[in-house]
Amino acid sequence: MRTRLPRFRAGGRDWVIAGGVAVVLLVTALTEDHPATDFAGLGYALVVASGLALAAGRWAPLPVLAFTGLCAFGYQAVGFEVPAVAYLFAVYGAVRSGHRIVTLAASVALLAALPVAVMASPVDGPMREAFAQARSVLEIAWLVAAGAAGEALRQAERRADEAERTREETARLRASEERLHIARELHDSLTHQISIIKVQAGVAVHLARKRGEDVPEALLAIQEAGREANRELRATLGTLRGDVRTPAHGLDHVADLVERARGTGLNTTLKIEGERHGVPIAVDQTAYRIVQEALTNTVRHAGAGTASIRIDYRPGTLAVRVDDDGEAEPGVAPVPGVGLLGMRERVTALGGRLSAEPRSEGGFSVQAEFPVGRPS
Repeated sequence: MRTRLPRFRAGGRDWVIAGGVAVVLLVTALTEDHPATDFAGLGYALVVASGLALAAGRWAPLPVLAFTGLCAFGYQAVGFEVPAVAYLFAVYGAVRSGHRIVTLAASVALLAALPVAVMASPVDGPMREAFAQARSVLEIAWLVAAGAAGEALRQAERRADEAERTREETARLRASEERLHIARELHDSLTHQISIIKVQAGVAVHLARKRGEDVPEALLAIQEAGREANRELRATLGTLRGDVRTPAHGLDHVADLVERARGTGLNTTLKIEGERHGVPIAVDQTAYRIVQEALTNTVRHAGAGTASIRIDYRPGTLAVRVDDDGEAEPGVAPVPGVGLLGMRERVTALGGRLSAEPRSEGGFSVQAEFPVGRPS
């Protein structure tokens, strides 16, 4: 709709200009004295047609240039002393489109042909030669002006396009610099701390096993969480730095999320429905993040004992749902924290929709739907 509307407006504007030129030329032809011949009707038709042809100048500048030139030659040969205004508009449009050489050649040919048309017209002999010379000088001046105007606008549009590209490149450069700055800050502030947590947890597990003691599940969960957090941080830093070689998790790794959630004591189940089909990488990774964030919120805040994950492959749609039996009360709107807002922004950016609210039977539900096109 956004692409059609400007085209519709441009086409309507072209028709208004073409109609106005046709009317002006027709009025000029009606008010001018011209010889009474059997070709008067043809002359009027050529005058009107030359003006109306300008409506197609935006899409076919060279055919319009040729057509208006032939019309001008035709109605002047019939004896209509009407200026080739439509051809001047066509020259402007063709030069603006970048067809300078062709326009110059066509204009030279028309300037050579118009005096012949005037000499062949049934105008009185004494005035014919002087009129042809005066007309040639005037038409050269107007052709130069029309061509110069078209070239000036073409150069202005080219400079505007270059300026727009420069602004976009500058914006991309600033965004890259900002990503690098964020990556450095994350590396300095988090990597060291997470590494310490992972090392300390590993040492504690090693010592417990060395003494023959049972390793607490919570300690194993901390060790695994530290290892996963370190990997996730490296992947995030790689993305911020533009390192496309750093892989990101997708739906194939949801089973790992289930195992880690079970390690925290949350009874988690996974169900996959529908005929599995390929989905875009961005959707695959975002769906994984939705499940990850929903499970994290359940473990931290919900006070739930069970959680269920359902991934539904539908024709043209991927649906993801995470339910828990936590303490959320029906009818009580959730507080929109950073995690929930982040999930909604991710899903909306991909053209999907997200629902995160308490269930009527108790607990909380996060549902996301993504359009994925035709199944592959």
